[in-house]
Amino acid sequence: MKLRRIPAWLPLLAALFSLYFIWGSTYLVIRIGVESWPPMMMAGLRFLLAGVVLMAILLLRGEKLPSLKATKNAAIIGVLLLAMGNGAVTVAEHQHVPSGLAAVMVATVPLFAMCFSRMFGIQTRWIEWVGIGVGLVGILLLNSGGHMAGNPWGALMILAGSMTWAFGSVWGSRIELPQGMMAGAVEMLSAGIVLLLASTLSGEHLTGTPTLPGILALGYLSLFGSIIAINAYMFLIRNVTPAVATSYAYVNPVVAVLLGIGFAGETLSSREWLALAIIVFAVVLVTLGKYLFPAKPVIKPISRD
Repeated sequence: MKLRRIPAWLPLLAALFSLYFIWGSTYLVIRIGVESWPPMMMAGLRFLLAGVVLMAILLLRGEKLPSLKATKNAAIIGVLLLAMGNGAVTVAEHQHVPSGLAAVMVATVPLFAMCFSRMFGIQTRWIEWVGIGVGLVGILLLNSGGHMAGNPWGALMILAGSMTWAFGSVWGSRIELPQGMMAGAVEMLSAGIVLLLASTLSGEHLTGTPTLPGILALGYLSLFGSIIAINAYMFLIRNVTPAVATSYAYVNPVVAVLLGIGFAGETLSSREWLALAIIVFAVVLVTLGKYLFPAKPVIKPISRD
């Protein structure tokens, strides 16, 4: 009996599904988790567990440990992206920022990334600057009333975390990092250690035994939100255009908002719905602008000798 070959598009579809829905669902799962765990403790355990498991798998597969320089760089990236970026979201949701709105704020990462890219000398186009302007309007509208206006520190925390994630992403593309998933393993290990240290220094402690939903939330974030989704992202980076791979940035907020409304009883005002649409549109302009509005080819005259 002949086995049928797996269609080439099936792994791509599975990877996109992982990023769209797994990463989109993590905002709701974080909200469930912080009802049982202190925020930095939960985030630290999430990344430490994921890092240990992933590192063990890689070593058992025969992967070699990276150089000291690459390890140090990956550790710094892990602190910027995971400890500060994701940690800020976790703490903000613990302070009752709705999960859907947290996802909308995190969708600003591509906007900040473009600004940092300019600082590193990477050329940007007019359509991307239009996207930045539109995104700023959406952020101001989102923070001018409703949930975010009642919790300005939570909003600022998520924005700061989005900036560190964006800076780490741009800087990380220009430095030496471990090969393949070894980089992710080192990043998660470093983030987990830093977050658990911050949790201890800030005096966080369990007030009771975590509930079953809290334990399941931690497991989901470690396995699906970290190990599986990051592997899916690395697969996409190698097989599709960056625009497709990073399209999760404007799909996640929609998924997170719908899940928050459907399963957590969250509500959005008409102003917040409008802000969500504006921010998603801005991210589309920044990430897909060069494909939607391709630059005109420059024709150079041939010089005669």
